Amino acid sequence: MDARKYGRTYHFPFSSGTTSDDKILQDWQQLLQSELILTEKLDGENTCFKESGVYARSHVAPTRNPWAQNAWEIWSRIHHELGTLEIFGENLYGLHSIEYTNLESYFYVFAVRDEHRWLSWEEVVFYANLLNLPTVPVINQGFFTEDALRSIIDKQMKTGSHLGGECEGLVVRNAENFFEDDFSINVLKYVRANHVKTDEHWTRNWKRAPFGFERLDASGNTKPR
Repeated sequence: MDARKYGRTYHFPFSSGTTSDDKILQDWQQLLQSELILTEKLDGENTCFKESGVYARSHVAPTRNPWAQNAWEIWSRIHHELGTLEIFGENLYGLHSIEYTNLESYFYVFAVRDEHRWLSWEEVVFYANLLNLPTVPVINQGFFTEDALRSIIDKQMKTGSHLGGECEGLVVRNAENFFEDDFSINVLKYVRANHVKTDEHWTRNWKRAPFGFERLDASGNTKPR
């Protein structure tokens, strides 16, 4: 079985949420030579749909966690269409540290891999539409100077999430396709300060994230707003 998980995403040197364990790409400005896609980093679980099943952060074996139930329902609908494609997205079914107030879906696509190639953003959108899955919110697209890029990131962090609530961060990627070995220089992230560094807290007593038309009561149960 191919057990290649999603690549480790390096931080920008100016990312607010870095720790001593994080990888930082100091010499990142070469990325500015490419057309860039700026997307919102959502506060969920990195999840992958393959022809063989649903995988979380580890790709050694399919995930059987209860908060992946919704992902298996999606997989049952789309897996015959995948072939060599791997669809990566953020699974928001289990509530993490941010409760999104305008949540409309539990799965948002952010990348597609075909064997050893990460597909262009145009191809990501194509396959997401083909499979009837939303993509993560796009903040901006184009060529940017360093100052312009940092200004956009700063503004978005102050504005908040497109799904309602606090913004976890942004992911900046090369809009074109690139090989897997070049992942670390083509995808970078900015993360908010004091974000949660581990998933252990929410998995102990996990709760289903409420949709925009629902709310959590004091006991953690979902009710209509």
